[in-house]
Amino acid sequence: MLDSHFLFMCITFFVVMIMLRRPLGIIEIISSSMGAAIVLLLGIVPLSDLIHVFDVVRGATLTILSTTIMALVLDSIGFFKWIAFNIIIRSKRSGKLLFIYILLLCFLMTMFFNDESSILITTPIIIYIMKLLKMKQRQAFPYFISGALIAITASSPIAVSSISNLISLKIIGFSLNSYIEMMFVPSLLGIVLIAFLLYIYFKKDIPNRTPFLHLKWHYTSHAIILDHPLKRESADEKIDWPLFKSCIWIVILTRIGFFTLSPFGVPLEWIGLSGALLLLLIRWHRTKMGMLDVFKKIPWHILLFAFNVYVLVYGLKNVGLTHLIAWHLEAFVTDHSFHISMVIGLFFTLLSNTVNSLPAVMIGSLSITEMGMDQQTIQFTYLTSMIGMNIGALLTPIGALSTLLWMFLLKKHSVNITWGQYMKVTFVIIPIGLFTSLFFLYIWNTFLF
Repeated sequence: MLDSHFLFMCITFFVVMIMLRRPLGIIEIISSSMGAAIVLLLGIVPLSDLIHVFDVVRGATLTILSTTIMALVLDSIGFFKWIAFNIIIRSKRSGKLLFIYILLLCFLMTMFFNDESSILITTPIIIYIMKLLKMKQRQAFPYFISGALIAITASSPIAVSSISNLISLKIIGFSLNSYIEMMFVPSLLGIVLIAFLLYIYFKKDIPNRTPFLHLKWHYTSHAIILDHPLKRESADEKIDWPLFKSCIWIVILTRIGFFTLSPFGVPLEWIGLSGALLLLLIRWHRTKMGMLDVFKKIPWHILLFAFNVYVLVYGLKNVGLTHLIAWHLEAFVTDHSFHISMVIGLFFTLLSNTVNSLPAVMIGSLSITEMGMDQQTIQFTYLTSMIGMNIGALLTPIGALSTLLWMFLLKKHSVNITWGQYMKVTFVIIPIGLFTSLFFLYIWNTFLF
């Protein structure tokens, strides 16, 4: 047991280190796949466990896949660029209004889709807006980092906005509606506080006024173009409003369906995939566009990576690591909810910033189920761990998969933000947001549940 334990820990460490050196590239998939394959060949995770792993990951993966398809369909018809156009117009040359609108866009993108899709779509849009307004790097930086932080933390209020949240729900045996009842308000208050702190932190760097631009929406190319001020054509006269409205209603109804149909036993992935298929069919009916463009843009590597990581984590469980974590945490977890919230929240913040939040969520969920606590305490402990892994993970760029994706997209678009610049902000903002969110969670659940 000692040899297999040691060998497995070496494999896991090797995989994680390669992943963090070259995030979100082909090496990430090869290394995690090789690690998972070795674990299977060594028998640390037998075939019977692999079937269980597939069952746990399948529903979450298909649900996130469906929301990603929805986001990509709306992106393909120009909806999000149209939103960007209106953000510029409605900000009325106010840099501060622009800041608020961008944070609101990033928040709603995650709430209606998921954190990875939000980062994938809003990051290029924010870059485009900054270049259009000729913002300098110092002026654009507050918009870049604040938008990303809000987009990622917005996965906390509802579990369907993150693949790791959905996987952990399955492990804990927590219903979607119970999660929202206990988590929505405290995590939302934490996000609002983080947004406020970001505004205060960057208040001096956000320009008071932005350049005056004559803009026009070009429907055919889905682009914002500079227009001559004497032209009188309406910027939105060619917009396919029936298509826009139909797509938005489908997204809203699908989201509502998650919470109204799941209590009756309807799997979340069926609801999500039905909405995604309906969107694709409506787009085809209105534009004659097929499905290939959407499927090419789906981040398949993230979904495969999530499966590989869970195989590795399940191997850690089989060699006793999760039991070891549970045994050590039990010494600190008392019957006092406030003590639980602070200890668990801090522990999983540190774990996420060491190995990334995706494996941390899986390790944490499995460890919590082995603590021998009553169901109510397990649920509260789980929620505090989620705040640590959704908010606390943002301390460093390696803490969350979405942060790594964001850094990758910035580099791809020749926007240089260093780890030092990132952590100079997060080490001020995130600890306040983390402990305040944990306190809100304690207050909310102590007096209402």
